[in-house]
Formats: sequence, C-alpha cells, structure tokens
Amino acid sequence: MRSKLKHSKRIVIKIGTSSLMYANGEINLAGIDELAFVLSDLRNQDKEVILVSSGAVGVGMNHLNLTTRPTTIPKQQAVAAVGQAALMNIYNQRFATYGKQTAQLLLTRDIVEYPTSRENVINTLEQLLTMGIIPIINENDTVAVDELDHQTKFGDNDQLSAIVAELIHADLLIMLSDIDGFYSNNPLSDPNATLYPHISKITETLLSQATGKGSAYGTGGMTSKLKAATRVLKSHSAMVLANGQQPKIIFDILAGKEIGTLFKEEF
Repeated sequence: MRSKLKHSKRIVIKIGTSSLMYANGEINLAGIDELAFVLSDLRNQDKEVILVSSGAVGVGMNHLNLTTRPTTIPKQQAVAAVGQAALMNIYNQRFATYGKQTAQLLLTRDIVEYPTSRENVINTLEQLLTMGIIPIINENDTVAVDELDHQTKFGDNDQLSAIVAELIHADLLIMLSDIDGFYSNNPLSDPNATLYPHISKITETLLSQATGKGSAYGTGGMTSKLKAATRVLKSHSAMVLANGQQPKIIFDILAGKEIGTLFKEEF
C-alpha cells in the first residue's frame, strides 16, 4: 500500500509549531531551510506541493522577546500579526535560495464555507499550482474568532490542512509533528505504547487513546490529528503522520518506507 505513495502528484504538507521552534523559544532555522529544500526538490520532480504552516505566534513571541504565550485574544492576535510577517520573510528567503517562488494565503473558516469565497480560494490555489508556485497557508489568526453564530476559526492547523487537502483533491496529506506517529498510548509516559503503522478507520477506541495535548507554542494534539484524518478518509485520500524534526523524512515517506502512521482506507 505504501509503495503507491510515490505516485502522489498533489501533496499537502502540514508543519507544526514544534517543528519550527526550539523548546527554548528560538526559531529552528535549520529545520525551515531543510523543509524549503525538500519542497523545492518535490517541485523539481513536477509534484504540486502546498505547505500549511503553523508558527505565527511562536515566531512572534520570539521577535517580541515573550517567554509565555499571551492569554488575551487581542494580544495573541497582535503577536500572530508580527510573527506571520516574520515567518513569511524566512520562508521567502529560504525558498528563493532553491529557486522557488512562494505565495501566502491566510484563511478563516467562513471563507471556505461560503460558496463564492470557497470557489475563489480553490481557483487561486489551482492557479498558483499551475504557475509552479508553492502556496504557504495559515489561519488568519489576526481576525479569526469563535462566536455563537459567527465561527471563523478552523480550530487548529491540523483541521485546516485536511480542509485544504479536501478543497484541492490532494492525493496525500503529510502531517509533520513532534511525535513519530499515532500510538496506543502516550509514548512519553508509557514505554509500552505501540505505534500504529496503518489505520483505515477512526474508531472510538482510537479517539479514547488520543490523549496528548499540544506543545507550549502550538494548539494541536492527537485528537485534532484524528479529526483531520477522519476528514481525509472521508475524502478517500491518504494521510501520513510522522515526526517533523528532520523534514527530509518526506522523501522516505514518498519512497514507501514504513514511517509514521498511514491513514488510508483498505483496498
């Protein structure tokens, strides 16, 4: 089954904050450069790639010398505004090194749920891919809010990446996190936890095992990743959850190696 991943033409890669930031709050420049190298090489192979990137708040905290994540919504959004610009500057610089053009899309949930704006997003992404440009997508944290009758947040970028994969009919979603895949229990606290190499259906048992919380800088956890996988499976696509510490792992995933957890329906 994994051998067929090498034929994936259209690929969404989601990178978590934990892969972009060091635990001390500094930016992982080496990791970002390696990610740009890998995605640029995939473009050289005529694959279409879309990057869904977290990290705006983490990078913003770094630039503003903040050691703890703000607790108020306005301050979080202000920090995200600073961080998003800084993060895109880094991405643009590193992708340009490998001769690739990037484009930024900031989305909110209402945009992809309203038919006209949803179509506009799809058209923009399709045009960028046709032009050989690498879209870099993040949630528009500066305006996204949750209200009773006006929900604009995706919840986290795990959900956003699955929605993007669905919108453009991606062959594969590669979700890079700070864990090697989906386990029977939290491997950080349970040495007997086992890695699931392949999951074809999201069950209540799996949901009960998704107990991990997000990192200090990010918002996602195992529950959000299972929700994203549920959407991917409903779209009859595939998703791989793997450790993003070394982004070159993407090459191994596409080569069909047994890495991380593959979410795909049985044939």
